[in-house]
Formats: sequence, C-alpha cells, structure tokens
Amino acid sequence: MLKKRLIGVVTIKNSWAVQSVGYRSYLPLGHPEYVVENLDRWGVDEIIVICIDRSHRNLGPDLSILKRLSSLRLSTPLTFGGGIHTAKQAVSVIQLGAERICIDAVLHDDPEKIFEMERLIGSQALVACLPFSIKSKVFFWYNYRTQKSIPFPKKIYDLFNKGLISEALIIDWRNEGSDNGFDINLIKKFPFKNISLIAFGGLNRINKLTAVLKCSSVVGAGVGNFLSYTEHAVQTLKTGLHQCQVRPSVYLGTV
Repeated sequence: MLKKRLIGVVTIKNSWAVQSVGYRSYLPLGHPEYVVENLDRWGVDEIIVICIDRSHRNLGPDLSILKRLSSLRLSTPLTFGGGIHTAKQAVSVIQLGAERICIDAVLHDDPEKIFEMERLIGSQALVACLPFSIKSKVFFWYNYRTQKSIPFPKKIYDLFNKGLISEALIIDWRNEGSDNGFDINLIKKFPFKNISLIAFGGLNRINKLTAVLKCSSVVGAGVGNFLSYTEHAVQTLKTGLHQCQVRPSVYLGTV
C-alpha cells in the first residue's frame, strides 16, 4: 500500500509567508524560504506553496520566490501555485524546480486552458485547488477574488472526468486556519471516485487527520498554520498517525 502524505502548506501574500484564517485574516510569518526550509528539514512528505495574491492582481506566478526556493536544493517535492493562467507559465514553473503546479483562478476564468497545460507538462503535474463548502449535498465553489460561492459547475466536472488532473486539493475554506475544523463531508461526498484527494483547512489534530486519511480517496492531508507555531509539530503528528500509512518522521540512517 502506498504511503499517505503529510503535506506542509505555505500561504504567501505580498511575498511574505502568512498565517491565513478563513481566507480573510493574514498574519505574517516571515520569509517563505525560512518556512519552506524548516518544513523540508522536519520531514514533511510534500510542500505546497500558494501565492494567494497573484491572480487577483494579474501578476502571473511569482518566479522570483520560486527561484529562491529552488536554490535551497530541497529534498521534499514542491508544488507551486498562484497566478498560473497559461501553459507557458506552467512550463516556466516546472522548469524552475516545482514538481507540480496548483491551479485555481484559471479554472474559474478559462478552464479550457488546462488542455494545453496537460499536453505540455502532463496530468501528473496538475493539481486542482478547490475551496469548497457543502450544503444540502450541493458543493459550492468559492472564488477568493470575488468572495462569492457558486454551485460547482458541470463543465468542470466534465473536465475532471477526462483525466486532465492528477489530484484535487479540497480546501474547507470556511474552517481554514481554525482548530480541528475540517468538514469531512467534503471528502466523503465528493462526487468523483477516480480523483485522488488532498484535504486541507482546519486540520491540526490527530483525531480529525486520522479520520480524513483513512478515507480511501485521500492520498494526503495538508497542514498550514499549525506547523509554523508549534514545536516539533511534524514529528508529533507523524507519531500520532502511525496507523494511517504515513511515512514516519525518523528515517533509517538519520543521526
């Protein structure tokens, strides 16, 4: 059985790593390089970096930050998102060291563009970022730029059914940054059974992480703020999740 992943999520706004709460409140953490380097050193299984202000300001992906992260020579796979609207931009991000890209705004604006992205970098390098809420079994898709939610459109369902993405990052945006807040129904009632899911938003306790990771469709759980202000958080979580097929925090040969 493949190991499930404990993923460190780093939110960047105005070139600074921030603590994000409910997509509305942001507190500075520091230089992204320091946060990412610590996550790499502590043994997370993947790092997802999302620059949340790039698409809102039509700035394209922040390649300067990505170059600085690439210079760290990370041993942890890096997924990078924010401002990626074209296939050319997607290729640039991969060429600068990211293993995968995370897309959100382009799915709202021009979802047909992912055909070209998939052709150039492959579906294995495409992760859909989906801020969701659920009401009466209907999934509502949040647009952080307009701060409005709409029922998840059929045309996006159809694109996903064509196998254009490898995984979906399911974000409980209402509970993002909160304590033990993730709504597990976002996973259990997700309509696609052939798409691997990463859960994120309000995941910081062993009990909720365990419940999420035991869902067959889930391949990873993302943790953001909690990893930055709690000492030995990665090691503590991985020790508590030993029954969830999560890679242990201490590797053979580690001194």
